[in-house]
Amino acid sequence: MGKRDELIAQYADDLKNKCGMTPDMDLLTKVTIGCGPAIYNADASTVAGSQPSELETVKKNFLIKKLGLQDGPELMDAINSVIETYGKSERNKYRAVVYYMLTKHFGKDAVYA
Repeated sequence: MGKRDELIAQYADDLKNKCGMTPDMDLLTKVTIGCGPAIYNADASTVAGSQPSELETVKKNFLIKKLGLQDGPELMDAINSVIETYGKSERNKYRAVVYYMLTKHFGKDAVYA
């Protein structure tokens, strides 16, 4: 099993055990691949849920650029909801897991089709 497969398994475990979701493995794999080399970097692979600048980056670079959503208060509401679901006290909020949950939240699975 390669490093990426190990990470995807870890993300699936987080979705099941920390977020109470059954992951769509095909979509999770595509979202993970979409994150590129960031998943292998300790700092870039996680989202700092308590840093407004980090959440703004997720909104701009992922929700608006990648998923093609219009900017509005609902975007930040969705990000905060995902962080809440993941668990504010959870130290490692993996970027791929956050992106996966946001993709599901907005029903944008087709972006990865």
